[in-house]
Amino acid sequence: MKRKSQNITSKLPSLAAIGILLVIWQAASAAGLVPSYMLPSPGDVVKAFIEDFPLLLENCRITLLEAFAGLFLGVAIGFLMAVAMDCFERLYQALYPIVVVTQTVPTVALAPLLVLWFGYEMTPKVILIVIVTFFPVTVGLLDGFRSADKDMMNLMRSMGATRGQIFRYVKVPGAAGQFFASLRISATYSVVGAVIAEWLGGFGGLGVYMTKVRKAFAFDKMFAVIFLISALSLLLMWGINVLQKKFMPWEEKK
Repeated sequence: MKRKSQNITSKLPSLAAIGILLVIWQAASAAGLVPSYMLPSPGDVVKAFIEDFPLLLENCRITLLEAFAGLFLGVAIGFLMAVAMDCFERLYQALYPIVVVTQTVPTVALAPLLVLWFGYEMTPKVILIVIVTFFPVTVGLLDGFRSADKDMMNLMRSMGATRGQIFRYVKVPGAAGQFFASLRISATYSVVGAVIAEWLGGFGGLGVYMTKVRKAFAFDKMFAVIFLISALSLLLMWGINVLQKKFMPWEEKK
């Protein structure tokens, strides 16, 4: 109970800052300091969100489906690559530079090519999400594996432990913190990556919705979907925090 109250208290400054910004925003819009077509008021954004809620919900379902599919594949590929590069030094030397290079290509430049090659269905969106999500998991896990407790590993070797046992009981628990930190980054990338891919072609999704309302100069609806995307990313991060507490209970005792 005490820990819960401390968590709520720690969030009060950030909530207060957000509230103050919203009040200033609303006041500036009401005073006409900024034209409504450039920056709609928070009230207009909320109204647009409520009016278009069924449409937003349908497009949100499509975007989340793409994001979850790409995130699952990206995490799986990132985990396998990290394990392989940790086990085989030659593989690490060969693949790690390639892994880094994949992140130097802008997603906005890559998305049109994927749409051209794979069409306007879900496939190019999922591929783009995999590209942007596997990297944090790969690098985070690899750093965690390589920073495992050397003394503990030597102790287990002296007791006759196999490489698999050392990996399971030393490296995996030691890298769990880095994994969940990387997973939080990948989760936010998955939603943003899906929206970026939808901007450049698709039949549904929040990115397609944003393109339509932008062309109609409905900026209140534009802000509504921006806030929805932010809310989805925060919700995913919260879900990952819950998973981390479940799989790493020892962290709660510190």
